[in-house]
Amino acid sequence: MGSRSAVRVVESCLVPPSDETPRKALWLSALDLVLANRGYTPLVHVYSAGDLAAADDFFNVAKLKKSMAKALVPFYPLAGRLGTDSDGRIEVNCNAEGALFVVAHSDRTVEDFSDSPELRKLLCPRVQPSSVILAVQVTFLGCGGAIVGTAGHHAVVDGSSMFHFIRTWASYCRDGERAAIEPPCHDRALLRARSPPVVRPETVPMFCSRLAMHEPSGSSVVATEVFAFSRDQLRALKRQCGGASTFCAVSALVWRCVCVARRLDPDATTRMNFPVDVRRRLNPPLPDGYFGNGVVNVFATAAVRDVVSETLASVAGRVKETTERFDDGVLRSAVDYFEMAEKGGRPEHSGNLPETELRMNSWYHLRTYEADFGWGKPRVMTRAEAVRGGWVYLLDAGRGDGSAHVLVSLEAATLRNFERAIVASGVLSGVRARL
Repeated sequence: MGSRSAVRVVESCLVPPSDETPRKALWLSALDLVLANRGYTPLVHVYSAGDLAAADDFFNVAKLKKSMAKALVPFYPLAGRLGTDSDGRIEVNCNAEGALFVVAHSDRTVEDFSDSPELRKLLCPRVQPSSVILAVQVTFLGCGGAIVGTAGHHAVVDGSSMFHFIRTWASYCRDGERAAIEPPCHDRALLRARSPPVVRPETVPMFCSRLAMHEPSGSSVVATEVFAFSRDQLRALKRQCGGASTFCAVSALVWRCVCVARRLDPDATTRMNFPVDVRRRLNPPLPDGYFGNGVVNVFATAAVRDVVSETLASVAGRVKETTERFDDGVLRSAVDYFEMAEKGGRPEHSGNLPETELRMNSWYHLRTYEADFGWGKPRVMTRAEAVRGGWVYLLDAGRGDGSAHVLVSLEAATLRNFERAIVASGVLSGVRARL
């Protein structure tokens, strides 16, 4: 079922910008370099068959290419290639060679891909050569639906920037010259390290930690489940957490249930790390539309016994306190530190997180469903594949009512324990959702 024959590539080409763009080397900041070896982030937007699917131009390939070419003019780094400067530092060669555009067909249905993580991997293009920064695959399904898979290189874009591009592309496709565009800002020098650097040693453990990844054994295969939170369930959880934000409340619940599911030693130390967007936290803030990596990973730390026995409001408070410690001074210290210590990128080790560690990612407020190419909004937006054990994603459920999906990847036995812990918490009853 997971064989590549389930998806047949019928066309592969490069789409360059439709107009002249700057030809230059684009310097990457330390926050870009530290994520360079993470590679591509595979995303899928799923569009169901409906009345519009019967139209002759449903996800018209020529129209998609033309609008992408137009969007690549303001987002010209995505049409370039990764390279290195004379010192071996990674940079973007803005040469307008173009983004990879793939068209594929499949006899499968949306439901087939929803039920199979192996199949979902086939919905994003195989990127060759590895210097390509952006690749897109449009897959037409046997049920009449379509799936747009994108792969953007993390050296150049974080989630906020990638969804900014997708919004722009969709807007050009839908509205043509009438499209309302939010221009990107390409001045990455705004995140240049200070000279000389000023690293406050006491802040380094807040944003830098080496994790000893481990490969799962044959009997501990990683599985992923989606847990659905309605608007009312989220509101109740946030009240239980003392009025905490959605991220802090969901993070507190997930952190607790993971500790319970893993049956950790109460005296052990557990950590939850998560990315903090620096754009509005710096002084002065980065301009609207800053295009690049604008996140720093941070760590909330506690004893296992505290996470599982304190009130959820207290655990949510730990998460909030961690985010509030990151002011301009700490963030500038982080940039300086990564410029000195992480130059050239840090190898992204494969495998799962240690059992005391949890990674919490939130795309909940990233406008992920603003991807109407003219044939309706997506039914689902998600990652094309799970990352590894111990990683969690908080996503907008796409209903427009504030509901959420939480993607949890854990070793299979632990995931079953996690589901029981979630149910026991009283927050959710019927927990699993389908994508």
